[in-house]
Amino acid sequence: MFIKTHRKVIIGASVLATVGLALVTGATHSWGGYHWARTANPFTLKLGDNVSGAWDSYLGTSSADWSESAVLDTTIVAGGTDPRRCKPTLGRVEVCNSKYGKNGWLGIAGIYVKGGHITQGYVKVNDTYFNTAKYNTPAWRNLVLCQEVGHTLGLDHQDEDFYNSPLGTCMDYSLDPTLNQHPNQHDYDMLETIYAHLDSMTTIKASAISGKHADVDPSDPKEWGKELRKSKDGKASLFERDLGKGHKLFTFVFWAK
Repeated sequence: MFIKTHRKVIIGASVLATVGLALVTGATHSWGGYHWARTANPFTLKLGDNVSGAWDSYLGTSSADWSESAVLDTTIVAGGTDPRRCKPTLGRVEVCNSKYGKNGWLGIAGIYVKGGHITQGYVKVNDTYFNTAKYNTPAWRNLVLCQEVGHTLGLDHQDEDFYNSPLGTCMDYSLDPTLNQHPNQHDYDMLETIYAHLDSMTTIKASAISGKHADVDPSDPKEWGKELRKSKDGKASLFERDLGKGHKLFTFVFWAK
């Protein structure tokens, strides 16, 4: 099995040198073990570019950051959906932005799963909030987009307490995003654990979505399914919807504060 050289990124070193490092080192933040099926490492995951010019550089940063992983690369390709609806495409992740309204969330990420394997995913960032003075900053845009893309790779949060010290990773909740704009070493280590084994088939071949899954509207919270978990602030952060015949949709929600 070929593993590319891991170019380590040192981010937030002053934070990682504190007690935050101890918290990160022993943590496991795989999202239920869900992963993209593939027959070799490193594999390449396509990110469909359905974002406006205001988000292009941040999508580029997130793609480059996650491609630092030893087991995967991400590549940005032409978008395959309407940004407002952001319907997924089999074998890839569609990334979208639009004014989704004052619904409380900054970003959401969804993965469609069958038999433990991710078959498609989507990321949505809400310009209703990102066009405001509070959230229209490079730090907030980097944090939220990086985190949502991380979810589509199979990662959970490292921490869900907004009031803890920043862990130096975008997979952390924080009131101040400055130190949490990029993945950290533990994220890359977790990806190596998730993708340590190979599969006999692949789910990273793109084709048009069809059937019942095409009728799911990720914009509508009523379609997210049942609540599985709340974050430390009491808001529901993870949902599951059973789509039948072994297919499920999991949705992570990043709420505005």
